[in-house]
Amino acid sequence: MRTRVYIDGFNLYYGCLKGTPAKWLNPALLCDNLLPRNTIEHVRYFSATVSSRPNDPDQANRQQTYFRALSTEPRISIHLGHFLTHEVQMPDAAAWTSGRYVGRRVIKTEEKGSDVNLATYLLVDAFDNLFDCAVIVSNDSDLKEPIAQVKQRFGKTIGILNPQQRVSRALAPLANFIKPIRKTALSNAQFPSQLKDGGGPIRKPSRW
Repeated sequence: MRTRVYIDGFNLYYGCLKGTPAKWLNPALLCDNLLPRNTIEHVRYFSATVSSRPNDPDQANRQQTYFRALSTEPRISIHLGHFLTHEVQMPDAAAWTSGRYVGRRVIKTEEKGSDVNLATYLLVDAFDNLFDCAVIVSNDSDLKEPIAQVKQRFGKTIGILNPQQRVSRALAPLANFIKPIRKTALSNAQFPSQLKDGGGPIRKPSRW
């Protein structure tokens, strides 16, 4: 079955990669292993470029190194959104006085574009009849309507590889199949510690 995979990179990262040694993940290989009866023709990876922070000055460099690793897999394309950072006032849960929470000025960073980009490519690829099965690697309920349209309007099979412990109640009824992403599957789908592209060697970051 012709299959295309649509990965929400941040949903995948915070769902099952953060705090683990499996961040050097080859998502195309992961899908090959989890879906041996499907022909994985293309993997679209949706993310946004991060900026380094004072407590983690190498963060941006690690991400760019990982993007280079992803680009060595010909079936993977990377689609980038962006971050918005701004000051907002929010209630401090630890500061209650005179019947209300004390407001604090905080820096809020929001990732923008990934879910919209994923939905757009999912619908366009379905319209162009580029797949028989779409596999969504996300648990974001905001994707409910585009997934429903792809299934109902275009008659496509929908699969979900769930990066979190529980499947969204909004997405579950739309899926023809759902598979969890377990630690063993992640560890069995890692890039080699050293790769090479047109820019030279690519080495797995020693610290992540």
